[in-house]
Amino acid sequence: MARPLRLEFAGALYHVTSRGNRQEVIYELNTDREKFLTVMSDVCERYNWVCHAYCLMDNHYHLLVETPDANLSKGMRQLNGMYTQIFNRAHHRVGHVFQGRYKAILIDKDSYLLELSRYIVLNPVRARMVRSAEEWPWSSYLATVGQQAKPSWLNTEWLLAGFGQQKSKAIEAYKCFVSAGKGQPSPWEQLKNQIFLGDEKFVGSMQGLINVDKQLSEIPISQRRAVP
Repeated sequence: MARPLRLEFAGALYHVTSRGNRQEVIYELNTDREKFLTVMSDVCERYNWVCHAYCLMDNHYHLLVETPDANLSKGMRQLNGMYTQIFNRAHHRVGHVFQGRYKAILIDKDSYLLELSRYIVLNPVRARMVRSAEEWPWSSYLATVGQQAKPSWLNTEWLLAGFGQQKSKAIEAYKCFVSAGKGQPSPWEQLKNQIFLGDEKFVGSMQGLINVDKQLSEIPISQRRAVP
C-alpha cells in the first residue's frame, strides 16, 4: 500500500501519533516522559506550534497540534530526533527509538477538535491503565481542567471555548464531555482517504491543495517563478 501523502499548510490541525520501534516502550521511566515534554516545549517555541491536547502512553504518544507556519515535518524531525538522542544517552542504547514514519491525520478543526481532544486523553482509559482521564498524569487533561500547572506551549482556551464563555462552567462541561466519551465509537471510523477527518467539503478542499502541490512539483525547477 502506498504511503499517505504529507500535506502541510498554514493553520493545519493534525492528530499525530508515533510508536516505538518493534512496538517497544519509548518511556521506561517517568523522567523520560518529563524529558519528552521538555523537547516538546522547545519544538513548539522554535516552530511556532500550538498544541491543543497530548497523551504519552508507554510505547507511543498522541498529539493534537496546529501549525501556523506549515512546518509539521520539520518539527517532527526535531521532536523525535532530539528525544531519541536523549533516550539513548540516558539508557546507554543506540539505534532507533521510533518505528518508521510518524502518522499524521488532517483534522477539520471546526468539526473534530473537541472529539479528538477527548479521544486523546481517554487513551489510557481505553487501554485499561486507569479508570478515568484524571488518574493519568501524562496527558493534557489535568492542565485543561486546572488540576495541574498548564505548560506555556499548551493552548486550552480554544478547546474550553467550545463549552462556554465562563471558564469554570466550561471546565465542568469539558469534564462531563470526556467522561461521556468512554463508550463512544472511535472517530477513526469516519476517516477518509487514510489522512482526512472531516466532512466532504473539508476533504474536497484538502484534495484541492494536494492537486496544487502535485501540479507545482511537476514543473521543472528552472521554470518556476517566485511570486513578486
